[in-house]
Amino acid sequence: MQIGVPKEIKEHEYRVGLTPGSVMELAHHGHTVLVETGAGMGIGASDDDYRQAGAAIAATAANVFEQVDMVVKVKEPQLPECAILSPHQTLFTYLHLAADKPQAQALMKSGVTAIAYETVTDAHGGLPLLVPMSEVAGRMSIQAGAHFLEKEQGGAGVLLGGVPGVQAGKVVIIGGGTAGTHAAMMAVGLGAEVTIIEKSTQRLRELDTEFQGRLRTLFSTRDAIAAEVKNADLVVGSVLIPGAAAPKLVTREMIASMAPGSVVVDIAIDQGGCFETSRPTTHSHPTFVIEGVIHYCVTNMPGAVARTSAQALNNATLPFVLALADKGITKALTQDPHLAHGLNVRNGQIAHRAVAEALGLTFFPLKAA
Repeated sequence: MQIGVPKEIKEHEYRVGLTPGSVMELAHHGHTVLVETGAGMGIGASDDDYRQAGAAIAATAANVFEQVDMVVKVKEPQLPECAILSPHQTLFTYLHLAADKPQAQALMKSGVTAIAYETVTDAHGGLPLLVPMSEVAGRMSIQAGAHFLEKEQGGAGVLLGGVPGVQAGKVVIIGGGTAGTHAAMMAVGLGAEVTIIEKSTQRLRELDTEFQGRLRTLFSTRDAIAAEVKNADLVVGSVLIPGAAAPKLVTREMIASMAPGSVVVDIAIDQGGCFETSRPTTHSHPTFVIEGVIHYCVTNMPGAVARTSAQALNNATLPFVLALADKGITKALTQDPHLAHGLNVRNGQIAHRAVAEALGLTFFPLKAA
């Protein structure tokens, strides 16, 4: 199979769909890889690194798109990229269509087969291709939150870990999944006072055992969220419903109750965000202020640590890329129900139920699509 890797064009996105190591594995399996010149520069991989791994180098993204059978990316295709995809091609990348109807419609119009990293499942009900970036985003949320709590950034001037004789900062994390857990690890490590709010009692028990009393756990209710948000210095939103839009768990009224200069970080912004006041931001303009509270809602947080993120992502995606290339798209999807859950668009139709419901469009299951 001919596999293409274009350079990411989303603002301040430095990751790359395939690292040179992944290219070498694909070449070993007899596949050809075409990489756009400069695609790996954000992770320190030169064109020569890709050539040595067995790839050919294309001068432009258009050269890549017009020649390959499968396009492997990191972030969702921008509308100009959607316009040059074709029905014979497969796109494998993060899509997050539930919060992006224009992209969904553009992919449907292109006729491409679009498989989303974030809805591929595993035998345990997990999301193996979302996990590595959730780990990165969770850890970065505390790093970003601590930075914007600094007075010179407009924050309240709070040091999350405090110092002897001074109370530590209060961190509230909504959602105890992968991102929330890794946020908690960072916050606890800094010495902050940490509370995780989660709706699964089983997960609350696991978190209590995992952290051995170093944080508080609370069952998720509207009242509990309102009370904890009001007194927090930093709130991290990390809720997820696979394929669907994130629920708005923190209202504007709750945001208004926080002290001026407090910070909220919405990890769920790719899926529409879990704060009522959230809107997407970029690394060049990462924050905005509503009700005196700093909002950090960057849609590609892991892109800031591109080398770490690309390597972690490739560790997870490479087995699926190999399966799609070795077996062919249809056979790979029909043989692996977990990979099939990643199918979002095929033959101009939405092929994932949660995505279709979020967008108000008709759902066509795999066989029908």
